[in-house]
This record gives sequence, structure tokens and C-alpha cells, in this order.
Amino acid sequence: MHTRQLIVKNGLFLMAIAGVFAACQPNNGKSAAKPGADSSVNAAAGVQKLAYVDIDSLEAHYDYFKDKKAELDRKKEAAQNEIAGRERALQNELQSLQQQAPTMTQAQGQAAEASLQRKAQQHEANRQNLIAQLQTQEAQFSEDLQKRLEETIKTVNGNRYAFIFSYRAGASNILYKDEAYDITDEVIKALNQESPKK
Repeated sequence: MHTRQLIVKNGLFLMAIAGVFAACQPNNGKSAAKPGADSSVNAAAGVQKLAYVDIDSLEAHYDYFKDKKAELDRKKEAAQNEIAGRERALQNELQSLQQQAPTMTQAQGQAAEASLQRKAQQHEANRQNLIAQLQTQEAQFSEDLQKRLEETIKTVNGNRYAFIFSYRAGASNILYKDEAYDITDEVIKALNQESPKK
């Protein structure tokens, strides 16, 4: 039995972060080094308008994510155990039927076979239903986390950065990161403070 459909993909919801969260403030005539200056002047002056969030660190320290993922993992394991238990029961019934077959009449054998087929079909329907339920819960979890993350990053950003990227070791398009522009701790702190309210 393949259970890959039941697996909660760690960090799936976070891979869509790499978007624009706030535009530069309009030019108010102040010096190039201050927020709100023209973006071309800022670029020429070397003002940093980019930041990143380390996804591995966020997943490791965001309490709501850890709790919810553990809950989904428990549900996945319970579903796997339930499916495996039903399959064992069907296999045992099949073996018993095979052992009794020589002593059965044709009518008895056909009836037993039909019964076993109905049970196998019901098992498959139950298996697909469990998988669908888990997939729905995963999708809701991902959507909820994405919403929480987007709202929190907008608040944490406060128009400081034009772009905030996601970073994950070994799975990122970012080839270099200057830790001076890592806002992960700010985001984690804000997310953990917000979690009880939502």
C-alpha cells in the first residue's frame, strides 16, 4: 500500500512566500539614505530593501506549526494503522476461505467469495475516504498557515523592505544570504504572539 498521499509535506505552505509584501514609500524629498526616498536613489546609495525568512528555522520554532503538524502526523499514523488493520483482516479472511474451500459446496463458495469482494470494495472506499479527509485537512492547514504568515510579515515589515524572500538550505534560489537581513526571529516572535488569538 502506498501511503505517500497521507504524508504531510513539511514546509509545503511556506514555499510560496517569495512575493512582494510592501512597495517603497513615495518620494518625500528626504535624503537618499532615509526610508521613503526614490528607489533609484536608494539603489545607488546602497540602501538594502530586501530581507529573507529562514523556513527551516521558522518551522523549528513556530509553536502553532509544530503543534498542528504533530496533530496531523498523529491522524496520518492512525489512518495508516486503520487501513493496515482492515487489510490484515481481509487477508486473514481470504486465507480462511481458501482453507475451507475444499469442504464447501459451490453455492457456499460463491457466497463467501461475493461477501469477501464486498468487504474489499468497502475497504477501498473507506481507504479513499480517509485519504481524502487527510488531504482536506492538510490543505486547510496550509491555507491557514499561509494567511497567518502573510499577515504577520506585513506587520513585521512595516514598509522596511520591498521584497521578503523565503530561504531553505539546499532548496532555495538564493545563492547567498547576509545574516544582517535575516528577519526570521522577528517573524517567529510575532507569529508565536499571535497564535493564541487566532
